[in-house]
Parts: sequence; structure tokens; C-alpha cells
Amino acid sequence: MLVESTQSRRASKRPARKVSCDECYFRVNLLCALDLSEPCATFRPNEAQLKPPQQLRFVFRQERRTRAAWAFPSAQEQAALHA
Repeated sequence: MLVESTQSRRASKRPARKVSCDECYFRVNLLCALDLSEPCATFRPNEAQLKPPQQLRFVFRQERRTRAAWAFPSAQEQAALHA
């Protein structure tokens, strides 16, 4: 309990970093259409560069079966069954 309170006090002593619109990804890349004096809710730091995560590669599986596990009988097999 004592350790937790000491750690929380240390964390609270750190000053919060002030951000400005000049550091925003959208403002730096001329994508911002807002004229505000403070950062808006869509603020993203410019160093992130907003790249989408790399997508997984699609790999085709080897075909294992050359024939279906179950199929309708052919016309000749049906005729033999009902004859």
C-alpha cells in the first residue's frame, strides 16, 4: 500500500506536456481546416505519421483433396439403384 502511494505521487509530480497545433500531424501536412487557438480532439503527434498497420499476407493452402468427400451419384449409378 505504501509503495503504491509513493509511485502515484511520483507520477503526479511530472508536469503534463503542453501540445500545440504546430505539432499536430494534420496541421503540419496542411490537412487541418480548423482555426483554433488550442489543439482539438483530433490532435495526433506528427511523429506518428499515421501509417496503417501492415496487413497480413494472404497465402493459398495446398489443395489436399482431388475429389469431394461426398457427391451425388451419377446418372448411371442412380439408374442402377432404381432399376
